Amino acid sequence: MDNVSMIFNIQDFVLLGLKEMKQLRYFYSVVALVIYVNTISLCTFIVYVVSTEHSLHEPMYIFICGLMGNLIIASSAVLPKLAIDLLSGCTTISLSGCLIQSYCIQSCAFVEILTFTIMAYDRYLAVGFPLRYHSLMTNKMALQSYAIIWSVNLILMFVAVMLVVRLTLCGNVINGVLCETMSLTRLSCGSTVSYDTYGTIYTLLFFIGSLLIVIYCYVRTFIVCLKISMEASQKAIHTLVTHIITYFTFMATSLFISLRYKLNGGSISIVTHTVITICCLLIPLTLNPLIYGIRTEALRMKMLKTLKEMINQETLGKYK
Repeated sequence: MDNVSMIFNIQDFVLLGLKEMKQLRYFYSVVALVIYVNTISLCTFIVYVVSTEHSLHEPMYIFICGLMGNLIIASSAVLPKLAIDLLSGCTTISLSGCLIQSYCIQSCAFVEILTFTIMAYDRYLAVGFPLRYHSLMTNKMALQSYAIIWSVNLILMFVAVMLVVRLTLCGNVINGVLCETMSLTRLSCGSTVSYDTYGTIYTLLFFIGSLLIVIYCYVRTFIVCLKISMEASQKAIHTLVTHIITYFTFMATSLFISLRYKLNGGSISIVTHTVITICCLLIPLTLNPLIYGIRTEALRMKMLKTLKEMINQETLGKYK
């Protein structure tokens, strides 16, 4: 209990990354707001189209909606505060805000990894067992899978945050623009064995387990594609390429963020911390909605159709 009380004596943390962005803070704040508005608008539009178009009520599009919802949560946990802090010149975050931000960011990251994993399995079933697919993967099963993913992940992340709360902190300066549990453990002047062991185990299980399943599913799917007709093969490969691009982009950026504290013994510069964090955060937020909205043909066509209907209704409304 002594450790718990000591951490709560620290009321605010200083984000050095915000100080590094001070000279161009107005420009960066506008960029953050533009990316946030675009992400929220596009993700919400995709969810709306999928929910209103009966032909898109399939497991794959349910998982895409899950990804879009996850991006909305992740961007809302970071970008609004980042933009406001840059505009106001604030360079601090409260303890409660830091813990909530850490919880949201890491929960969303692992939910995204697990969602990509089950999407790879879903595509394998769709291509490898087309006649049995609708019995092997139903909409109800897709929703249940996503509910299980979030439930398990929230528990694991809650345990991680509680382990951090028990640490004795001897500083309040974070080398970055946002809070993560890893950045807080760097401030500990006591033992972090419990958190390090727990964090290493679940990170390796998530990353390695996901990678093995995804590679297996994609390899098996490509083998099946070589045996089916050219037209069906091209359609399946097009969908797979979309998943592969988004999955490995996200995995690469997540690994960069996870490993940056271990580079050079944790002595990399504040500028490097800031650049890695910002790039690894913004790449998935900007690319994933665009990739799924543009490369998924059925979804793209329905989005264009819905957009045209909205424009036509607005035009007719002006003339009435």
